Amino acid sequence: MWVYEKKLQYPVRVSGPNPQLAKVIITQYGGPDGEISASLRYLTQRYTMPLPQGKAVLTDIGTEELAHMEIVAALVYNLLENAPLEQIKAAGMDAYYADHDKALYLVNASGVPWTAAYVQSKGDPITDLYEDMAAEEKARSTYEWLINLSDDPCVTDVLRFLREREVVHFQRFGETLELMYEYRDRKRYY
Repeated sequence: MWVYEKKLQYPVRVSGPNPQLAKVIITQYGGPDGEISASLRYLTQRYTMPLPQGKAVLTDIGTEELAHMEIVAALVYNLLENAPLEQIKAAGMDAYYADHDKALYLVNASGVPWTAAYVQSKGDPITDLYEDMAAEEKARSTYEWLINLSDDPCVTDVLRFLREREVVHFQRFGETLELMYEYRDRKRYY
């Protein structure tokens, strides 16, 4: 059972409309290294994880990634909400606007729709944990590049928070990987 608190994990503010920034940030919503891909990866992998602690980590982080997806969605929506059509066109988002107005849609920064091919689940817990650590590093890098592109200090603050969560997730997956090696290497007596 879950308790849903109707507030974001981190407050989202923007200085004003900025479709150009929304266009690149949306990759963390529906891109290959974005939050939905991470969430589905971890929530899928937990079924083949033999350790209860590992299942818990995958469940916790997978669920937190959904919260991060909500933060990214709020950023993109707020950056587009009051944007005039001229700004949307100037940002190269006219095709997006034609299909979705200012609604959120799972695409990367180039406008390519999300695909399940972004989600990896091998079935070997050690392999999956290495995949997860790499995924967290790719997401951290993407947040770094988005911070570099941001000209809005409010947005940059939120992106920094999300980047730091990727670092924490990487560390937790590393700890879980160590537990998996101990589990694999321990002698079993029957």
